[in-house]
Amino acid sequence: MAATEKPSPAAYRNLFVATVGFVLTFWAWDLIAPLGSDYRDRLGLSSVQQSLLVAVPVIVGSVGRVPVGALTDRYGARLMFPLVSALTIVPVLLLIPARHSYAATLAVGFVLGLAGTTFAIGVPLVNSWFPPARRGFALGVFGMGMGGVALSGYFTPRIAAHGETLPFLVVAAALAVYAALAALLLRDRPGRPVPSDSLTARLGRAGRLRVTWELSALYAIGFGGIVAFGVYLPTYLKTWYGLSPTDAGTKAAGFALLTVIARPFGGWLADRVHPALVTAAALGFVALLAVVQAFDPALDPVGTICFLCIAAGLGTASGSVFALVAQVTPQAQVGSVTGIVGAVGGLGGFVPPLVMGAVYSAKDSYSIGFMLLSDLALAGCVYAYGRMRTVRPDGAGAQPPGGPGRGVVAVGQSGDE
Repeated sequence: MAATEKPSPAAYRNLFVATVGFVLTFWAWDLIAPLGSDYRDRLGLSSVQQSLLVAVPVIVGSVGRVPVGALTDRYGARLMFPLVSALTIVPVLLLIPARHSYAATLAVGFVLGLAGTTFAIGVPLVNSWFPPARRGFALGVFGMGMGGVALSGYFTPRIAAHGETLPFLVVAAALAVYAALAALLLRDRPGRPVPSDSLTARLGRAGRLRVTWELSALYAIGFGGIVAFGVYLPTYLKTWYGLSPTDAGTKAAGFALLTVIARPFGGWLADRVHPALVTAAALGFVALLAVVQAFDPALDPVGTICFLCIAAGLGTASGSVFALVAQVTPQAQVGSVTGIVGAVGGLGGFVPPLVMGAVYSAKDSYSIGFMLLSDLALAGCVYAYGRMRTVRPDGAGAQPPGGPGRGVVAVGQSGDE
Protein backbone atom coordinates (compact mmCIF):
# COMPACT_ATOMS: atom_id res chain seq x y z
CA MET A 1 0.00 0.00 0.00
CA ALA A 2 1.54 3.28 -1.08
CA ALA A 3 1.85 6.14 1.36
CA THR A 4 -0.49 8.27 -0.76
CA GLU A 5 -3.28 5.70 -0.81
CA LYS A 6 -6.31 6.04 1.37
CA PRO A 7 -7.03 3.18 3.76
CA SER A 8 -9.54 0.69 2.40
CA PRO A 9 -12.86 -0.12 4.09
CA ALA A 10 -11.23 -3.39 5.18
CA ALA A 11 -8.56 -1.39 7.02
CA TYR A 12 -11.16 0.50 9.06
CA ARG A 13 -13.11 -2.68 9.72
CA ASN A 14 -10.02 -4.42 11.07
CA LEU A 15 -9.16 -1.36 13.16
CA PHE A 16 -12.64 -1.32 14.70
CA VAL A 17 -12.72 -5.06 15.42
CA ALA A 18 -9.20 -5.02 16.90
CA THR A 19 -10.00 -2.01 19.11
CA VAL A 20 -13.14 -3.66 20.48
CA GLY A 21 -11.13 -6.78 21.23
CA PHE A 22 -8.45 -4.71 22.95
CA VAL A 23 -11.09 -3.09 25.17
CA LEU A 24 -12.67 -6.42 26.15
CA THR A 25 -9.43 -8.27 26.84
CA PHE A 26 -8.08 -5.37 28.87
CA TRP A 27 -11.29 -5.37 30.89
CA ALA A 28 -10.71 -9.06 31.56
CA TRP A 29 -7.05 -8.39 32.37
CA ASP A 30 -8.10 -5.93 35.09
CA LEU A 31 -10.92 -7.97 36.65
CA ILE A 32 -9.14 -8.59 39.95
CA ALA A 33 -7.98 -5.05 40.79
CA PRO A 34 -11.44 -3.40 41.15
CA LEU A 35 -12.46 -6.24 43.49
CA GLY A 36 -9.24 -6.03 45.52
CA SER A 37 -10.95 -4.88 48.72
CA ASP A 38 -13.45 -7.73 48.42
CA TYR A 39 -10.62 -10.26 48.13
CA ARG A 40 -8.85 -8.60 51.05
CA ASP A 41 -11.87 -8.85 53.32
CA ARG A 42 -12.90 -12.35 52.25
CA LEU A 43 -9.42 -13.90 52.42
CA GLY A 44 -7.92 -11.72 55.17
CA LEU A 45 -5.09 -10.49 52.97
CA SER A 46 -2.28 -8.19 54.00
CA SER A 47 -1.53 -5.15 51.85
CA VAL A 48 1.44 -6.98 50.32
CA GLN A 49 -0.69 -10.02 49.44
CA GLN A 50 -3.37 -7.81 47.93
CA SER A 51 -0.80 -5.90 45.88
CA LEU A 52 0.70 -9.16 44.60
CA LEU A 53 -2.74 -10.43 43.62
CA VAL A 54 -3.33 -7.30 41.53
CA ALA A 55 0.20 -7.19 40.12
CA VAL A 56 0.57 -10.77 38.87
CA PRO A 57 -1.80 -10.50 35.85
CA VAL A 58 -0.26 -7.16 34.88
CA ILE A 59 3.32 -8.45 35.03
CA VAL A 60 2.51 -11.67 33.15
CA GLY A 61 0.52 -9.74 30.54
CA SER A 62 3.37 -7.30 30.01
CA VAL A 63 6.06 -9.96 29.67
CA GLY A 64 3.76 -12.18 27.60
CA ARG A 65 3.58 -9.55 24.87
CA VAL A 66 7.07 -10.51 23.77
CA PRO A 67 6.30 -14.08 22.56
CA VAL A 68 2.75 -13.18 21.50
CA GLY A 69 4.04 -10.34 19.32
CA ALA A 70 6.51 -12.70 17.67
CA LEU A 71 3.79 -15.33 17.14
CA THR A 72 1.63 -12.65 15.53
CA ASP A 73 4.41 -11.90 13.07
CA ARG A 74 4.37 -15.57 12.12
CA TYR A 75 0.71 -16.59 12.24
CA GLY A 76 -1.11 -13.29 11.86
CA ALA A 77 -3.73 -11.48 13.92
CA ARG A 78 -6.59 -13.29 12.18
CA LEU A 79 -5.60 -16.40 14.13
CA MET A 80 -4.06 -14.87 17.24
CA PHE A 81 -6.77 -12.36 18.23
CA PRO A 82 -9.71 -14.82 18.31
CA LEU A 83 -7.47 -17.48 19.86
CA VAL A 84 -6.19 -15.33 22.73
CA SER A 85 -9.69 -13.91 23.32
CA ALA A 86 -11.18 -17.41 23.51
CA LEU A 87 -8.40 -18.73 25.77
CA THR A 88 -8.91 -15.77 28.13
CA ILE A 89 -12.41 -17.09 28.89
CA VAL A 90 -10.82 -19.98 30.81
CA PRO A 91 -9.11 -17.96 33.58
CA VAL A 92 -12.04 -15.52 33.72
CA LEU A 93 -14.42 -18.39 34.58
CA LEU A 94 -11.87 -20.07 36.86
CA LEU A 95 -11.87 -16.94 39.03
CA ILE A 96 -15.33 -18.04 40.24
CA PRO A 97 -14.34 -21.31 41.98
CA ALA A 98 -10.91 -19.88 42.92
CA ARG A 99 -12.21 -16.82 44.74
CA HIS A 100 -12.25 -18.51 48.16
CA SER A 101 -8.54 -19.43 48.03
CA TYR A 102 -5.67 -16.97 47.83
CA ALA A 103 -3.29 -19.49 46.25
CA ALA A 104 -5.87 -20.54 43.66
CA THR A 105 -6.74 -16.94 42.78
CA LEU A 106 -3.05 -16.10 42.46
CA ALA A 107 -2.54 -19.06 40.12
CA VAL A 108 -5.55 -18.10 37.99
CA GLY A 109 -4.37 -14.49 37.97
CA PHE A 110 -1.11 -15.71 36.44
CA VAL A 111 -3.03 -17.29 33.55
CA LEU A 112 -5.28 -14.23 33.31
CA GLY A 113 -2.19 -12.29 32.29
CA LEU A 114 -2.76 -13.74 28.81
CA ALA A 115 -5.47 -11.11 28.29
CA GLY A 116 -2.90 -8.32 28.50
CA THR A 117 -0.95 -9.58 25.48
CA THR A 118 -3.46 -8.49 22.82
CA PHE A 119 -1.72 -5.14 22.49
CA ALA A 120 1.11 -6.95 20.67
CA ILE A 121 -1.43 -8.56 18.31
CA GLY A 122 -3.32 -5.43 17.32
CA VAL A 123 -0.38 -3.12 16.62
CA PRO A 124 1.14 -5.17 13.76
CA LEU A 125 -2.36 -5.77 12.34
CA VAL A 126 -3.26 -2.07 12.28
CA ASN A 127 0.23 -1.11 11.13
CA SER A 128 0.01 -3.42 8.12
CA TRP A 129 -3.41 -2.18 6.96
CA PHE A 130 -2.74 1.56 7.08
CA PRO A 131 -0.33 3.58 4.91
CA PRO A 132 2.51 5.39 6.71
CA ALA A 133 0.71 8.74 6.52
CA ARG A 134 -2.27 7.35 8.48
CA ARG A 135 -0.62 4.86 10.83
CA GLY A 136 -0.08 7.22 13.73
CA PHE A 137 -3.76 8.08 14.09
CA ALA A 138 -4.87 4.48 13.46
CA LEU A 139 -2.49 3.13 16.11
CA GLY A 140 -3.66 5.86 18.47
CA VAL A 141 -7.28 4.82 17.97
CA PHE A 142 -6.34 1.20 18.64
CA GLY A 143 -4.42 2.32 21.73
CA MET A 144 -7.65 3.74 23.14
CA GLY A 145 -8.48 0.13 23.92
CA MET A 146 -6.43 0.53 27.08
CA GLY A 147 -9.56 2.30 28.30
CA GLY A 148 -10.83 -1.21 28.99
CA VAL A 149 -8.98 -0.94 32.30
CA ALA A 150 -10.94 2.20 33.18
CA LEU A 151 -14.19 0.53 32.15
CA SER A 152 -13.35 -2.41 34.38
CA GLY A 153 -12.60 -0.11 37.30
CA TYR A 154 -15.99 1.57 36.91
CA PHE A 155 -18.32 -1.27 35.91
CA THR A 156 -16.87 -4.40 37.55
CA PRO A 157 -17.69 -3.43 41.16
CA ARG A 158 -21.12 -2.17 40.12
CA ILE A 159 -21.92 -5.41 38.32
CA ALA A 160 -20.60 -7.37 41.32
CA ALA A 161 -23.14 -5.55 43.50
CA HIS A 162 -25.82 -7.58 41.70
CA GLY A 163 -24.01 -10.88 42.18
CA GLU A 164 -20.43 -11.65 43.15
CA THR A 165 -19.89 -14.01 40.21
CA LEU A 166 -21.76 -11.86 37.68
CA PRO A 167 -18.75 -9.80 36.42
CA PHE A 168 -16.90 -12.96 35.44
CA LEU A 169 -19.91 -14.39 33.62
CA VAL A 170 -20.56 -11.13 31.77
CA VAL A 171 -16.94 -10.73 30.64
CA ALA A 172 -16.68 -14.40 29.65
CA ALA A 173 -19.84 -14.13 27.54
CA ALA A 174 -18.58 -10.93 25.89
CA LEU A 175 -15.25 -12.59 25.07
CA ALA A 176 -17.00 -15.62 23.57
CA VAL A 177 -19.12 -13.44 21.29
CA TYR A 178 -16.12 -11.35 20.33
CA ALA A 179 -13.91 -14.37 19.55
CA ALA A 180 -16.56 -15.71 17.17
CA LEU A 181 -17.04 -12.35 15.44
CA ALA A 182 -13.29 -11.70 15.22
CA ALA A 183 -12.76 -15.07 13.55
CA LEU A 184 -15.30 -14.02 10.92
CA LEU A 185 -14.34 -10.36 10.45
CA LEU A 186 -10.60 -9.98 11.04
CA ARG A 187 -8.27 -10.32 8.07
CA ASP A 188 -4.52 -10.07 7.80
CA ARG A 189 -3.22 -7.68 5.18
CA PRO A 190 -2.79 -9.53 1.85
CA GLY A 191 0.88 -9.85 0.99
CA ARG A 192 2.13 -9.08 4.49
CA PRO A 193 5.71 -10.34 5.06
CA VAL A 194 5.81 -13.48 7.19
CA PRO A 195 9.03 -14.60 8.92
CA SER A 196 9.88 -18.21 8.25
CA ASP A 197 12.45 -18.75 10.98
CA SER A 198 12.03 -19.72 14.63
CA LEU A 199 10.46 -17.68 17.42
CA THR A 200 13.79 -17.52 19.26
CA ALA A 201 15.62 -16.28 16.18
CA ARG A 202 13.03 -13.57 15.54
CA LEU A 203 13.06 -12.34 19.11
CA GLY A 204 16.83 -12.35 19.10
CA ARG A 205 16.90 -10.32 15.89
CA ALA A 206 14.38 -7.83 17.28
CA GLY A 207 16.40 -7.59 20.48
CA ARG A 208 19.51 -6.73 18.48
CA LEU A 209 17.83 -3.74 16.86
CA ARG A 210 18.99 -0.57 18.58
CA VAL A 211 15.62 1.09 17.99
CA THR A 212 13.86 -1.66 19.95
CA TRP A 213 15.47 -0.51 23.18
CA GLU A 214 15.32 3.17 22.33
CA LEU A 215 11.59 2.88 21.72
CA SER A 216 11.22 0.74 24.84
CA ALA A 217 12.82 3.43 26.97
CA LEU A 218 10.58 6.15 25.54
CA TYR A 219 7.46 4.00 25.95
CA ALA A 220 8.43 3.12 29.51
CA ILE A 221 8.35 6.84 30.29
CA GLY A 222 5.08 7.55 28.45
CA PHE A 223 2.94 4.48 29.04
CA GLY A 224 4.84 3.50 32.18
CA GLY A 225 3.94 6.92 33.59
CA ILE A 226 0.28 6.29 32.80
CA VAL A 227 0.38 2.93 34.58
CA ALA A 228 2.23 4.44 37.54
CA PHE A 229 -0.28 7.25 38.00
CA GLY A 230 -3.17 4.82 37.54
CA VAL A 231 -1.78 2.68 40.35
CA TYR A 232 -0.57 5.39 42.72
CA LEU A 233 -2.58 8.55 42.07
CA PRO A 234 -5.53 7.58 44.34
CA THR A 235 -3.10 6.87 47.19
CA TYR A 236 -1.28 10.15 46.62
CA LEU A 237 -4.50 12.18 46.55
CA LYS A 238 -5.79 10.54 49.72
CA THR A 239 -2.48 10.80 51.59
CA TRP A 240 -1.33 14.27 50.60
CA TYR A 241 -4.55 16.16 49.88
CA GLY A 242 -6.83 14.29 52.27
CA LEU A 243 -9.46 13.36 49.70
CA SER A 244 -12.01 10.68 50.39
CA PRO A 245 -11.57 7.39 48.50
CA THR A 246 -14.52 8.29 46.26
CA ASP A 247 -13.16 11.73 45.36
CA ALA A 248 -9.66 10.35 44.81
CA GLY A 249 -11.02 7.58 42.59
CA THR A 250 -13.08 10.07 40.56
CA LYS A 251 -10.09 12.32 39.92
CA ALA A 252 -7.92 9.30 39.05
CA ALA A 253 -10.59 8.16 36.58
CA GLY A 254 -10.51 11.62 34.97
CA PHE A 255 -6.75 11.30 34.63
CA ALA A 256 -7.11 7.89 32.97
CA LEU A 257 -9.82 9.12 30.62
CA LEU A 258 -7.68 12.02 29.42
CA THR A 259 -4.73 9.71 28.69
CA VAL A 260 -7.04 7.55 26.55
CA ILE A 261 -8.31 10.57 24.61
CA ALA A 262 -4.81 12.03 24.18
CA ARG A 263 -3.35 8.84 22.71
CA PRO A 264 -5.01 9.07 19.25
CA PHE A 265 -4.26 12.80 19.30
CA GLY A 266 -0.57 11.94 19.68
CA GLY A 267 -0.82 9.52 16.78
CA TRP A 268 -2.73 12.02 14.63
CA LEU A 269 -0.16 14.73 15.33
CA ALA A 270 2.68 12.30 14.57
CA ASP A 271 1.19 11.76 11.10
CA ARG A 272 1.68 15.48 10.42
CA VAL A 273 4.89 16.17 12.34
CA HIS A 274 7.78 13.77 12.84
CA PRO A 275 6.72 11.46 15.72
CA ALA A 276 10.05 12.03 17.47
CA LEU A 277 9.29 15.75 17.66
CA VAL A 278 5.81 15.07 19.05
CA THR A 279 7.29 12.71 21.64
CA ALA A 280 9.95 15.23 22.63
CA ALA A 281 7.42 18.06 22.99
CA ALA A 282 5.00 15.91 25.02
CA LEU A 283 7.70 14.68 27.41
CA GLY A 284 9.11 18.18 27.76
CA PHE A 285 5.63 19.36 28.73
CA VAL A 286 5.38 16.56 31.32
CA ALA A 287 8.80 17.51 32.73
CA LEU A 288 7.71 21.13 33.22
CA LEU A 289 4.42 20.25 34.92
CA ALA A 290 6.11 17.68 37.18
CA VAL A 291 8.39 20.45 38.47
CA VAL A 292 5.35 22.60 39.24
CA GLN A 293 3.67 19.71 41.11
CA ALA A 294 6.87 19.08 43.06
CA PHE A 295 6.22 22.37 44.89
CA ASP A 296 2.97 20.93 46.29
CA PRO A 297 0.48 23.48 44.93
CA ALA A 298 -3.11 23.59 46.15
CA LEU A 299 -5.20 20.91 44.46
CA ASP A 300 -7.79 23.41 43.22
CA PRO A 301 -7.04 24.65 40.69
CA VAL A 302 -3.25 24.37 40.17
CA GLY A 303 -2.75 20.74 41.24
CA THR A 304 -5.72 19.55 39.19
CA ILE A 305 -4.48 21.43 36.12
CA CYS A 306 -1.01 19.92 36.58
CA PHE A 307 -2.33 16.38 36.74
CA LEU A 308 -4.61 16.83 33.74
CA CYS A 309 -1.77 18.34 31.70
CA ILE A 310 0.56 15.51 32.74
CA ALA A 311 -2.12 13.03 31.66
CA ALA A 312 -2.43 14.75 28.28
CA GLY A 313 1.35 14.77 27.84
CA LEU A 314 1.82 11.11 28.75
CA GLY A 315 -1.10 10.03 26.56
CA THR A 316 0.23 12.04 23.62
CA ALA A 317 3.72 10.59 24.06
CA SER A 318 2.33 7.03 24.18
CA GLY A 319 0.52 7.57 20.89
CA SER A 320 3.47 9.19 19.14
CA VAL A 321 5.95 6.52 20.27
CA PHE A 322 3.98 3.83 18.47
CA ALA A 323 3.76 6.01 15.39
CA LEU A 324 7.54 5.99 15.65
CA VAL A 325 7.55 2.18 15.99
CA ALA A 326 5.63 1.94 12.72
CA GLN A 327 8.08 4.27 11.02
CA VAL A 328 11.46 2.86 12.04
CA THR A 329 10.74 -0.89 12.38
CA PRO A 330 10.91 -3.35 9.46
CA GLN A 331 7.36 -4.51 8.66
CA ALA A 332 8.10 -8.20 9.25
CA GLN A 333 9.34 -7.43 12.77
CA VAL A 334 6.66 -5.02 13.97
CA GLY A 335 5.02 -7.69 16.14
CA SER A 336 8.29 -8.78 17.75
CA VAL A 337 9.42 -5.21 18.41
CA THR A 338 5.94 -4.22 19.62
CA GLY A 339 5.98 -7.12 22.07
CA ILE A 340 9.28 -6.02 23.60
CA VAL A 341 8.35 -2.32 23.65
CA GLY A 342 4.92 -3.06 25.14
CA ALA A 343 6.42 -5.32 27.78
CA VAL A 344 8.97 -2.74 28.89
CA GLY A 345 6.29 -0.03 28.92
CA GLY A 346 3.96 -2.11 31.09
CA LEU A 347 6.70 -3.12 33.49
CA GLY A 348 7.96 0.47 33.61
CA GLY A 349 4.83 1.44 35.50
CA PHE A 350 5.71 -0.61 38.56
CA VAL A 351 8.91 1.18 39.53
CA PRO A 352 7.59 4.74 40.10
CA PRO A 353 4.94 3.79 42.71
CA LEU A 354 7.60 1.93 44.69
CA VAL A 355 9.90 4.96 44.48
CA MET A 356 7.11 7.36 45.47
CA GLY A 357 6.17 5.20 48.44
CA ALA A 358 9.78 4.86 49.57
CA VAL A 359 10.44 8.59 49.22
CA TYR A 360 7.32 9.47 51.18
CA SER A 361 8.23 6.99 53.93
CA ALA A 362 11.73 8.45 54.20
CA LYS A 363 11.06 12.16 53.71
CA ASP A 364 7.33 12.57 54.40
CA SER A 365 7.12 14.35 51.04
CA TYR A 366 6.40 13.49 47.41
CA SER A 367 8.42 16.38 45.97
CA ILE A 368 11.55 14.31 45.31
CA GLY A 369 9.44 11.76 43.44
CA PHE A 370 8.00 14.41 41.13
CA MET A 371 11.44 15.87 40.51
CA LEU A 372 12.65 12.41 39.51
CA LEU A 373 9.71 12.15 37.10
CA SER A 374 10.68 15.52 35.67
CA ASP A 375 14.29 14.42 35.18
CA LEU A 376 13.22 11.20 33.48
CA ALA A 377 10.76 12.96 31.16
CA LEU A 378 13.38 15.60 30.31
CA ALA A 379 15.90 12.88 29.46
CA GLY A 380 13.33 11.26 27.15
CA CYS A 381 12.60 14.64 25.58
CA VAL A 382 16.26 15.29 24.81
CA TYR A 383 16.85 11.79 23.45
CA ALA A 384 13.75 11.79 21.27
CA TYR A 385 14.73 15.14 19.77
CA GLY A 386 18.46 14.53 19.50
CA ARG A 387 18.48 10.93 18.27
CA MET A 388 15.12 9.54 17.18
CA ARG A 389 14.26 12.28 14.70
CA THR A 390 17.38 11.29 12.72
CA VAL A 391 16.37 7.64 12.31
CA ARG A 392 15.38 7.05 8.71
CA PRO A 393 11.69 6.26 8.13
CA ASP A 394 10.12 2.88 7.32
CA GLY A 395 12.84 0.90 9.05
CA ALA A 396 15.63 2.00 6.71
CA GLY A 397 17.85 2.76 9.65
CA ALA A 398 16.80 -0.25 11.66
CA GLN A 399 17.37 -3.33 9.56
CA PRO A 400 18.28 -6.63 11.18
CA PRO A 401 21.59 -8.30 10.41
CA GLY A 402 21.53 -9.64 6.88
CA GLY A 403 19.03 -7.07 5.57
CA PRO A 404 15.25 -6.82 5.53
CA GLY A 405 14.62 -9.90 3.46
CA ARG A 406 16.35 -12.40 5.70
CA GLY A 407 14.03 -15.06 7.08
CA VAL A 408 10.92 -13.47 5.56
CA VAL A 409 8.43 -14.80 3.05
CA ALA A 410 5.37 -13.11 1.60
CA VAL A 411 1.82 -14.25 2.19
CA GLY A 412 -0.14 -15.05 -0.93
CA GLN A 413 -2.62 -12.43 -2.03
CA SER A 414 -6.25 -12.85 -1.06
CA GLY A 415 -9.15 -10.74 -2.08
CA ASP A 416 -10.13 -8.66 0.89
CA GLU A 417 -9.19 -5.19 -0.17
